[in-house]
Amino acid sequence: MSTSTQDAERQDLESVLFTEEQIQARVRAIAEQVSRDFAGKDLVVVGILRGAFVFVADLMRAITIPATVDFIAIESYGAGTRSSGVVRLTKDMKETIEGKHVLVVEDIVDSGRTLHYLLQLMEARNPASIAVCALLQKPSRHEVIVPVHYRGFSVPDEFVVGYGLDYDQRYRGLPCIGVLKPEIYGAA
Repeated sequence: MSTSTQDAERQDLESVLFTEEQIQARVRAIAEQVSRDFAGKDLVVVGILRGAFVFVADLMRAITIPATVDFIAIESYGAGTRSSGVVRLTKDMKETIEGKHVLVVEDIVDSGRTLHYLLQLMEARNPASIAVCALLQKPSRHEVIVPVHYRGFSVPDEFVVGYGLDYDQRYRGLPCIGVLKPEIYGAA
């Protein structure tokens, strides 16, 4: 993403919640903990597409133990700003997770419904263990409680973008995480 594109997208932010430096420091801290907790284990990092791809890339580079990576895509938002409540699998993993330790990496836990669906799907595949790593959590929006073992940051009930998170496929390339101005997505 060019600097001019980033500058234009940054102008659509009401505020910056987390700077690039804050995010990278938190990613390193999470990676250190994951590396300690899974030392000597067969770890598969499963990123949830598309929002978590930036986080997964940075996390994988910071994890200091051997790990493989795979991706899965599930959808519950469409082009809106709130979960539709309907969750569907749009891309499955390529590798088997049976008998392996799985770290599910999510961009944001909002209602919890999407992650709950995914965890049920993965449990049926008989992994040795499943842990969840979420860059962001919106505790005020939780409808289904899901265990989050590694968390980057808690965020208020605002529409956030950047660092992989999008609105209508825009803003993913921003190195920071910010609150999108309501007039951009039509909130009154």
